[in-house]
Amino acid sequence: MINEDNLPNAIVETVSRLQDKGFNHGNSGNVSRRVSGGMLITPTGANSSNLTPDRLVQVDPHGAIRGEGLPSSEWHMHAAILEAYPAANAVIHTHADACVALACLRKPLPSFHYMVAAFGGTDVRCARYATFGTADLGASAVEALKDRTACLLANHGMIAIGKTLEAAFQTTVKLETLARQYLMALQVGEPALLPEAEMERVGKRYGNYGKGLLPG
Repeated sequence: MINEDNLPNAIVETVSRLQDKGFNHGNSGNVSRRVSGGMLITPTGANSSNLTPDRLVQVDPHGAIRGEGLPSSEWHMHAAILEAYPAANAVIHTHADACVALACLRKPLPSFHYMVAAFGGTDVRCARYATFGTADLGASAVEALKDRTACLLANHGMIAIGKTLEAAFQTTVKLETLARQYLMALQVGEPALLPEAEMERVGKRYGNYGKGLLPG
């Protein structure tokens, strides 16, 4: 469980856990957490071997930097998501293998498994393609996250959001696991999809169907 009493340390821990899981390699991926007046985000070129709490960058919603350092090139995307979804406090972006593979097919994660309902609906959408590090990518992610806690980014990766870093991390793990299982099923045949009525029943058991409820 990620302790957020010290947010800089919590973000560094999150980055380390993502890399330990193999979800990010080299300098790929980024993490942000809402703070008063904006967000605290990982710097450009960050990974678990070089990231320290003092290297995190505070950025306001317009991109103004407080203090030293350069924020991740994806700060536009993080800022757009936090502005669009006030209930979200944490944003995690990774290049996890199964999510990237599915995103490169530009396919959503459909209702092949009941746990897909845990993300807020009948599927996990794949956002339209936009160039990395641009405001357009932020707009694309915001569209795909409507009533959801995660989305895929076409030819790129994935996004997970949550009320806490721990919630966003667990959503990341769940999405990568289900994406991998879906791709495994596709190797054998076309998975049977659960009907919308069943996904709605399951979603109500989760307490989040159609609400984009953020766990944590």
